[in-house]
Amino acid sequence: MTESHQLDADKYENDPELEKIRKERNYSWMDIITICKDKLPNYEEKIKMFYEEHLHLDEEIRYILDGSGYFDVRDAEDRWVRISMEKGDMITLPAGIYHRFTLDEQNYVKAMRLFVGDPVWTAYNRPADHFEARGQYVEFLAQTAA
Repeated sequence: MTESHQLDADKYENDPELEKIRKERNYSWMDIITICKDKLPNYEEKIKMFYEEHLHLDEEIRYILDGSGYFDVRDAEDRWVRISMEKGDMITLPAGIYHRFTLDEQNYVKAMRLFVGDPVWTAYNRPADHFEARGQYVEFLAQTAA
């Protein structure tokens, strides 16, 4: 299930609400990525990679600290749903959900990436229906639709 939170990005370094979420969800690893032409090596290649429809075997957690962009996710009928993300927004995408990310017209976002345990950056481009995480997600969708 996709989750979202609204936090105060100006105080992310000492935010008790963020710490509470990290503790409850066991988000033990964190880094910050800045996506813009001047800051991200291989910018054009990375932007194309982020926009390629894919899934992960683990949750994807992003907390927008500055700037804005879009996560596109597939709904139960396999249609795209665009989620606008801006400063203060945190999203958790479940393992196995097809998604992609793109910047908006600002061409800039600074985001915190969170993981349970060590970071796993592997993205599996569609089709990737053979993974157990995908099967579990599809089963979850079927149960919630019933």
